[in-house]
Amino acid sequence: MIAIGEASRQSGVGIETIRYYEREGIVPRPARAANNRRLYSAQDVGRLRFLKRCRDLGFPLSDAKTLLALSEGGGEDCRAVREMAELHIAGIRNKIDELRRLEAALKELTANCVRGNLSCPLLHELRTVLD
Repeated sequence: MIAIGEASRQSGVGIETIRYYEREGIVPRPARAANNRRLYSAQDVGRLRFLKRCRDLGFPLSDAKTLLALSEGGGEDCRAVREMAELHIAGIRNKIDELRRLEAALKELTANCVRGNLSCPLLHELRTVLD
């Protein structure tokens, strides 16, 4: 059994994030020592690592929680996991498309900028959008 600082170090999850996960019921509350300090088991640290991997892959916390539950449920539902992953991939592709559109728009606007120009076309265009 280890303290929260060591659980944080081993899992790569920040101490405040660990406390948040506990408050929100994402992970079970850990055992407590006689002095009321949290004590984490290897299984607790494993859960935190699992959640970190999910978050690093961009899964929303709600999906990460569901994936954790599926991983600990004993009857892993590969179909449900695949569907979640495919939805996540579709969302990533949509974000990539949106970022490409933003990049193209900014390229077009900055192509109109001339060094030393007193009237900046980029700022003019941005003001026009706001009006």
